[in-house]
Amino acid sequence: MARERKFVFVTGGVASSLGKGITAASLGRLLKARGLKVAMQKIDPYLNVDAGTMNPYQHGEVFVTEDGAETDLDLGHYERFVDINLTRKSNVTTGQIYGAVIEKERRGEYLGQTVQVIPHITDEIKRRIHEVAEEWDADVTIVEIGGTVGDIEGLPFLEAARQFKLDVGADHVLYLHVTLIPTVAGGELKTKPTQHSVRELRSIGIQPDGLVCRTPMPLTEEMRRKIALFCDTPKDAIFEAVDTDFIYEVPLMLEEQGMAKWVMQRLGLTDGEPDLTDWRELVRRGRNPIGEVNIAMVGKYVQLRDAYLSVVEALKHGGFAHQVCVRIRWVDAEQLNDETAPSLLNGIDGIVVPGGFGYRGIEGKIAAIKYARENGIPFLGLCLGLQCAVIEFARNVCGLDGANSTEFDEGTRHPVIALMDEQRRVVQKGGTMRLGAYPCFLKPGTRIAEIYGTHLVYERHRHRYEVNPRYHEILERHGMVLGGISPDGKLVEAIELSDHPFFVATQFHPEFKSRPNRPHPLFTAFIGAALGQKAHPPHEAVAAEARHGFAS
Repeated sequence: MARERKFVFVTGGVASSLGKGITAASLGRLLKARGLKVAMQKIDPYLNVDAGTMNPYQHGEVFVTEDGAETDLDLGHYERFVDINLTRKSNVTTGQIYGAVIEKERRGEYLGQTVQVIPHITDEIKRRIHEVAEEWDADVTIVEIGGTVGDIEGLPFLEAARQFKLDVGADHVLYLHVTLIPTVAGGELKTKPTQHSVRELRSIGIQPDGLVCRTPMPLTEEMRRKIALFCDTPKDAIFEAVDTDFIYEVPLMLEEQGMAKWVMQRLGLTDGEPDLTDWRELVRRGRNPIGEVNIAMVGKYVQLRDAYLSVVEALKHGGFAHQVCVRIRWVDAEQLNDETAPSLLNGIDGIVVPGGFGYRGIEGKIAAIKYARENGIPFLGLCLGLQCAVIEFARNVCGLDGANSTEFDEGTRHPVIALMDEQRRVVQKGGTMRLGAYPCFLKPGTRIAEIYGTHLVYERHRHRYEVNPRYHEILERHGMVLGGISPDGKLVEAIELSDHPFFVATQFHPEFKSRPNRPHPLFTAFIGAALGQKAHPPHEAVAAEARHGFAS
């Protein structure tokens, strides 16, 4: 007999960026803590095939999965909260759906039918939802529909969600609507936007089973009664997501309100006592730091901090391991140079140069790396951060004047960073970089091998350019340690300097695999090194625990 799978659709109203992703991820964590197999999926109504070619200022970071999909940043929340490695099936876009339907029509698979939004587009959407449920053999599949109810581009996805109840049965589908309770002059909370949002959703044919109300303060009993009356939603199915500066607290907030228990009952699942021990521990550590470190994030998208979301979260995770607060100083790379670096980086305990594309801000990143190298400040470079570190070292230590990447200067005399032959033939931009998890051999005796505790790792990539093999020997001769190498020995995956307190850079993106209750070892080690810059490091017992890891 086939398993009766359950489906939860998370929609949003009133405004975007209310926290649908955090809500979906929190519910996934709570259900997994009850022993259920949980699948997660994000539906994005934009026409782009994926997020890979989108401007970070418009969309935030591009999150990369193990199998190399360039996806919405909410998948990062899912992976961090639920602690699972998602695949390309977990992110669906309008571009993918329409592309697949048009290809089928061209192949004649519709047998001469007039191809329409209903049923062909909605059937393809539903097929993708069932596909991810089957891939994970899931008890519950949580599907977040991006955008806001009322957006024209989201209508086919909401229609598909509406049809799901008819297809699989009302007992197997639950609709959870995230909405806003704003304040007006005087600080009074208003429920009217929520009422209108639910009315809009009902006009499409979906009656939300439950509401998650984003609010700056707890709802009164009178407000709950009013929402229940006008939205036709039981009071026990109205949950509040009170504003918090610590997102990892949200699952516990929702658990205290009984949301997961309500979902289990509503879907006819047997509820049990959830195991949230490690989650409560990470919240305890995060809420009760015994110290702090100041980390400079040197980038060119610092005006939109979501562009570096996974890096920021991984730094916080490293802080949890040491039970310290990580304070980030956002430094615009375009404002940095050798003259401004001392003032802009004054008082910093560690410097991070994250990934990115394009020439803008490159010289500022190089100046920051030079400052870190010369002043013994712990440095962590990620992807482009490694490439900038190689350029800086080639110029200022190896004496290769004008050394650069061919991405920034095609005619450079010393192309220490360059395209490999297989990338030279690439014309199409989308999905053609080195993407997803690749193996990396770590040289015995190196700092990075000691940090990982192994000599073979698999980490996620997103880049086109590599350290030019022609310059490997000269870099090593001048003291740069090529600590991580691809299995064929051609590609540099990690570098370090042995005569520095902490100077490590990776071509890959370790931030994508960090979890709040299982911090990535590179970030734990980096924060530990930054603590070494402090005059008063944390108590030795805590530091020793951090070295051995926690909740492993």
